[in-house]
Amino acid sequence: MSTVNGGISYWYANEGIPAPREPLPGDATADVCIVGGGYTGLWTAYYLKKAVPFLNITLLEAKFCGYGASGRNGGWLYNGIAGRDRYAKLHGHDAAVRLQQAMNDTVDEVVRVAAEEGIEADIHQGGVLEVAYTPAQLTRLKDFHSVETAFGEKDRLLLGARDTAERVRVTGAVGSAWTPHGARLHPVKLLKGLSAAVEALGVTIHESTPVTEIKPKHAITAYGTVRAPYILRCTEGFTANIKGQKRSWLPMNSSMIVTEPLPPSVWDTIGWEGRENLGDMAHAYMYAQRTADDRIALGGRGVPYRFGSKTDNDGRTQPATIEALREILVRFFPTTAGIHIDHAWSGVLGVPRDWCSTVTLDRATGLGWAGGYVGSGVATTNLAARTLRDLIQQDSGQSGPTDLTTLPWVDHKVRKWEPEPLRWLGVQGMYAAYRGADRREAAGHDTRTDRVARIADRVAGRH
Repeated sequence: MSTVNGGISYWYANEGIPAPREPLPGDATADVCIVGGGYTGLWTAYYLKKAVPFLNITLLEAKFCGYGASGRNGGWLYNGIAGRDRYAKLHGHDAAVRLQQAMNDTVDEVVRVAAEEGIEADIHQGGVLEVAYTPAQLTRLKDFHSVETAFGEKDRLLLGARDTAERVRVTGAVGSAWTPHGARLHPVKLLKGLSAAVEALGVTIHESTPVTEIKPKHAITAYGTVRAPYILRCTEGFTANIKGQKRSWLPMNSSMIVTEPLPPSVWDTIGWEGRENLGDMAHAYMYAQRTADDRIALGGRGVPYRFGSKTDNDGRTQPATIEALREILVRFFPTTAGIHIDHAWSGVLGVPRDWCSTVTLDRATGLGWAGGYVGSGVATTNLAARTLRDLIQQDSGQSGPTDLTTLPWVDHKVRKWEPEPLRWLGVQGMYAAYRGADRREAAGHDTRTDRVARIADRVAGRH
């Protein structure tokens, strides 16, 4: 029995590819045009239409809603946000604490809307458990826990080896940190329910309609141009496909595998009854969930970047990546050694040059965008969408500043990525450094983070 490779993702194989919506039939006008039918675009359409029902909103999607990262991710709804520490340096600790609190609340907001709209997305609020299994990882874990507590997470737990094993028996785990601000979900079930809710509100969605260029008040496609006072770019890892955006956000690859359903005998050796989202403190980190049908879905980097900001072909990933992810699975849970890998796939996430998520509305042009989630988009997209809603209402005179429009990630500016081949060389070198650091930390007994990893963090702009 072979492993399915690609086909968008296991989530789509499990749930089915949606029936196609019609492409844009020609030139059109709208009050707001949203480019991109992933979580950011759909949530933005949802909140705008709920706030101002008379708005004429058109959403344009290149393939079909959720084709990108929104339909391929690990199903981690959690409170992580890329760039918080940098925002603390730029705007002060209190501003970053407000941003973190907004992310904590966002987890509950997604769960609330799903319940209100009758979206059954296999949501289970088990929190997030991040484990350490080397001395250096344990040092980072304790530092990480202290930092998160300083940013207002008073309900976090720092666990030793025994308490960690009572939750999930990861081989060799010497400690973990747990936060309640997380939930496991089925990404595509959430997508389908959200897109149905958006259409029911009266938003027009056109699929198979790639936007090739965005200009003030214009979204240009081969089928026609949509003219609107507000054009919102919500394209995350596919942003480089739009004219003039090749170096804005780097499309970083992330790959996943999912096992066959595991028998009770294997679960007896693993535990994981709380169904927490599971991660680790490695530099080239992994992420995993126990699915509703008792599989393990596990992801990691694989080949991090394709030359020229190219994206994958319908989610296919490299055989070497599949094997590397299997090795992580078996390293964590040795009793899975004989378990079949049913499906493997990959997707791209958006990475700004300074690794900071942003939300922006240029009031002079009406152009807006949100993204650069660096893999934390399942929840961050929701906060971004509500922020775009408030920015548009403020700009159009329907409201003043809100708690969301004054968060420090709003209107953040960042320089572009380097041109090729420097971009490709830099990313390949960075992840080679991280993988080498992980190997040295696993083989040694030093409690300090590997020196090469520290240098890579500084060069990459992550710290």
